[in-house]
Amino acid sequence: MLKAKYQRVLLKFSGEALAGAKGFGIDPAVLDDVCTEIQSAKDLGIELGIVIGGGNIFRGLAASERGMDRVKADYMGMLATVINALAVQDALESKGMKVTVMSAIQMIDVAEPMIIRKAEEYLENGQIVIFSAGTGRPFFSTDTGAALRAVEIHADAIIKATKVDGVYDKDPVKHSDAILFKTLNYQTVVENQLKVMDLTAITLCQDNKLPILVYNMNVKGNLRRLLTGEDIGTLISRGDHA
Repeated sequence: MLKAKYQRVLLKFSGEALAGAKGFGIDPAVLDDVCTEIQSAKDLGIELGIVIGGGNIFRGLAASERGMDRVKADYMGMLATVINALAVQDALESKGMKVTVMSAIQMIDVAEPMIIRKAEEYLENGQIVIFSAGTGRPFFSTDTGAALRAVEIHADAIIKATKVDGVYDKDPVKHSDAILFKTLNYQTVVENQLKVMDLTAITLCQDNKLPILVYNMNVKGNLRRLLTGEDIGTLISRGDHA
């Protein structure tokens, strides 16, 4: 039987990942595919936390750039992540998994308050915990929220799901000669402004020696393969080598 390389991980993926080809909202078929991948990973016996972005519903930063007040825009973005969290919770529960949604913004009728001790208790008891509403404060991205939650729950790694095979020296969608990095250190990511997570998130991971695994979520079975130690994606850690 396959054994997971990590005991407790935090999975981060964008809200756009749930939208599918239409690019907005939640595509039920895509949602089911994403949750099937999560179920396959959870079957390894890992403890799993999840953070989902909200860009398929509302992008706070983009709205603020068009003139909306940044604080209001960011709160709207946080609320969008709660919608996505509830959708994923429902889809996972339909597959027989136990899932708790926690929110950094109090909304007791739909999600539990963000209490780390309770989150760790749920994880230890085999539940998936979805952390929603980012950090609960404006001016922070969901990537930073994911890094924060990963550190708080003492995760072994944070897994960043993307649409490409890992971290490249330039956009592989636009450049056919883009080079895939198999391993990187935090400082190289920062100095070269590689598009992985924002600077605050990378720094938080660096300060807490939290590895970041970047992989392609559109390839079926990739999450499970990553968790069992297969050499896919990009590993970001303290040195250039795992």
